Amino acid sequence: MPQIMLLSMLLFFVLTVPVAIAVGLANMAGVAWEGRMTFLVIAQQLYAALDKYPLVAVPFFILAGNLMEAGGISARMVEFAKSVVGGVQGGLACSCVLTCMIFAAVAGSSVATTFAVGAILIPAMVRHGYPRPFAASLQASAAELGVIIPPSIPMILFAVSTDTSVGELFVAGLGPGLLIGGALMVYVWLYARRHGLGLQDGQGRLGFGAALRQAWLALLMPVIILGGIYGGIFTPTEASAVAVMYALAVALFVYRSLTLRDLSKVLHRSVVSTAVIMFIIANAGVFGFLLNRAGIPAALGAWLGEIFHSPFTFLLGVNAALFLIGMFVETSASIVVLAPLLLPVALHFGIDPAHFGVIMVVNLALGMVTPPFGVNLFAACAVAGISLERLARPLVPFVLVVVACLMVISYVPEVSLWARDLVYR
Repeated sequence: MPQIMLLSMLLFFVLTVPVAIAVGLANMAGVAWEGRMTFLVIAQQLYAALDKYPLVAVPFFILAGNLMEAGGISARMVEFAKSVVGGVQGGLACSCVLTCMIFAAVAGSSVATTFAVGAILIPAMVRHGYPRPFAASLQASAAELGVIIPPSIPMILFAVSTDTSVGELFVAGLGPGLLIGGALMVYVWLYARRHGLGLQDGQGRLGFGAALRQAWLALLMPVIILGGIYGGIFTPTEASAVAVMYALAVALFVYRSLTLRDLSKVLHRSVVSTAVIMFIIANAGVFGFLLNRAGIPAALGAWLGEIFHSPFTFLLGVNAALFLIGMFVETSASIVVLAPLLLPVALHFGIDPAHFGVIMVVNLALGMVTPPFGVNLFAACAVAGISLERLARPLVPFVLVVVACLMVISYVPEVSLWARDLVYR
C-alpha cells in the first residue's frame, strides 16, 4: 500500500495536480489497493485530522494578517522601520527586512507578509534605483520570517502533528528569526555599498519620534500578542483571536482606514486561504494515518538509524532532503506528513523536539523562495510585475544567506533553545 500511495502521489505531482488533491487521490488509491478498508476510513480520518484545538489559530492569524494589510497597519510599520534603519546607505532594503520581522510577529504567514510589505516597499525600492528583480528577491526572502518569527502557522502544524508544545516552538523561533533577519540586513547593506545603491534612501522618511507617534498602536500589536503568550495571559490559540480583534478595532475605529465593503473582501480572502490550508492538512492527516497503519514510521526510523550514526550526519541528511522536498511540496503538507515520521528519529539522536521543529520550519520555509513552486516568489513577482525567470540570479545570494543561517541553527542548538529554556525551564 505505501508504495502505491507514494507512486500515485508523485504521478499526480508530475501531472501538476494541486498538492492537496494529489495527496487525497493517493489516499484513495492506497485504500483501494489494500482492499481490507472501506473509503469510510478516509472520511473519518479527514475529520480526525482537523479535530484539533490548536488549528483554530490558523484562520485567525490569516485574518489578522489580511486585516493589517487592508487596514493600513502594515504601512505604518514600514514608516517606523524606515525611521530606524532607513538613514544608512541601503536603508530602504534594510527597512524591508525589519518590517517583515515586525509584521511576522503578528501575521504568521509568509505570503501575507509578501503582499502586505511588498506592495509598499518594492515600488519604493525601484524608485530609489534598486533593480526590480533584486527588490522582488529581497521581499520574497525576507517574507520567510513570517513563518519563523512567532506566531507561525507551520509551527502550529508541527506542534499538532507531533504533540509538541506550541508555546515552546514559538519561543524557540525567536533566536533563528533574529539571526536570519540580521544576516539578510547585513547582506543587503554590503550589496548596496558595493553597487552604489541606496545613497538617497534617507530622503522623505519620517523622524523616529514622528514615525513612532504614527505607528505606536500598530507596534503595540506584536507586543500584546507575544507578551500575552509568553506571560501566560492567554494561549497561542487565544492570541490569534486577540490579534484579530485588535487589528479590527484599530483599523475600523482608530485609523478608520477600513470600510465595511473592504471588510467583506478581507473576510472572503481569509476564508479562501484557510480552506486551502485546511484541505491540505486534512488530506495529509489521512496520508499519515495510512502510513502509520502500514508501519512506515518504525521502518523509516530503523533505516535512518542504520544510515546515520550521529546527530551531525542525521541533521545534514535531513536538511538536504527537506531542502529538496520543500522545492516541490507545499510547506504545510510537508510538515504534517514528515514531522511524525522524522521526530522519533531525531529524539533517538537526542535532538530536542522544539529545536528539530524549528529546523524543519526554517528549512521548508526555503521552499517558499526556491523554484519551481515557491509561493513567495509568485507573490513577489505579482507585486513587482516581473516574470519568475528574472528572479533566478539575484535570488541565489539570499538563499545562500538563509542556508548558512540554517547550518548555524542546526548545529548550535542554543540559538533556538536559549529563549525556550529561559521561559519554560
